[in-house]
Amino acid sequence: MTTAAVKKAKAPADGGVTPGGTPTLAERAASVARVAGQDLARTERDAVFPEQALAEMRRTGLLGLLVPAADGGLGGTLADLVDVSMILGRTDMSVAMIFAMHCQQSEAIVRYAQSPLREELLPLLASGDLYLASVTTEPGKGGHLFKSYAPLREAGGTLEIDRTAPIVTGGTMADGFLITMRSPEATADHHVSLVYAHRRQLRVETAGQWCPMGMRASHSLPLTLTGSVPAHQVLGEHGAFHRIAQGVFGPLAHLGWSAAWLGTACGALSRVLHLLRDPKVRKRFDLGSELFLTRLSRSRQRLDGVHALLRRTQELVEGEADLSAPGIQLLLNNLKITAAEECYAAVNDLVDAVGLRHGYLQDSPTRLEKSLRDLRSAALNYSNDRLHLADGQLCLLDPDVNFA
Repeated sequence: MTTAAVKKAKAPADGGVTPGGTPTLAERAASVARVAGQDLARTERDAVFPEQALAEMRRTGLLGLLVPAADGGLGGTLADLVDVSMILGRTDMSVAMIFAMHCQQSEAIVRYAQSPLREELLPLLASGDLYLASVTTEPGKGGHLFKSYAPLREAGGTLEIDRTAPIVTGGTMADGFLITMRSPEATADHHVSLVYAHRRQLRVETAGQWCPMGMRASHSLPLTLTGSVPAHQVLGEHGAFHRIAQGVFGPLAHLGWSAAWLGTACGALSRVLHLLRDPKVRKRFDLGSELFLTRLSRSRQRLDGVHALLRRTQELVEGEADLSAPGIQLLLNNLKITAAEECYAAVNDLVDAVGLRHGYLQDSPTRLEKSLRDLRSAALNYSNDRLHLADGQLCLLDPDVNFA
């Protein structure tokens, strides 16, 4: 990724406090996770957005993680995004995904917003006053990110927005939206523009109810957005969304999502291990059972594999690798596929290991039941099947099987 974001000075994330008492990233993330945990029962039961956790993201400055320090942000790196997403995922996968997707949007603004939009938005991101929602889903296009059927009309220096999206995570709480639409001069469905809109510039209407199996606090309701924005609120140039998707949306999505999923599975394993080490509980388990120990081992093995792949992919993206190269595209896609499958399987192993009481019931302190439901969404969140089809085509472009 050729981006200044990966060259920013990395803030200390070791859990200590920087000179002068400035909180580290680990402390900021832990504070958000603590607030999310306090509100977890309500957000999970009622399938409502974690407003208190968002408020803490604003207060701690984490919404400005990827904003350069020169613009008032934390000047964070991709490694920081991965670290914070993993910390949040240990408590609530919905909160981690909300954070990771916001960072994906903010990085698009950092890299592609032009003056005067850039000068308007970066201070808002840095101060925590701008929480972003992504509007890329669209009826009828079947998950094709690079297509849009909704026309963006330009007239008199303004862009007219009339957009329906079946899923918008956090859309009811967002301060601003990044919206994909068919470009004004488009001659094909893949000529797509990315437009920013303030909430006050739009009429935002919700439809239906949000009652999912898992990821209940993500509150991803269908939205209809109508309104108009100044013409300068297009990111990059008209029809150039494919470059933003390849350079920012895809890599940060796969890295951030995978980190959130890995954090969720790590949190589940940690809670199981602490339970097993509790003198009051461990006598109920046969800790010498070969089958029991093998299931614990397999769960940890899966997570170590995902972690290694995640960090390797992160390092390549940070190292400004050619993201259009087949080997890099395969690696990014396979990170997402592998993390989705292996994190879910790791928690499923734990369910088998600890059995009905602590693996299946909602009132277990292990929260395996919630983790399993949340992680079931991972393979569906930009479908693994669709990525396998893309990877099959990419394989044909690399007959020598060169690894990134």
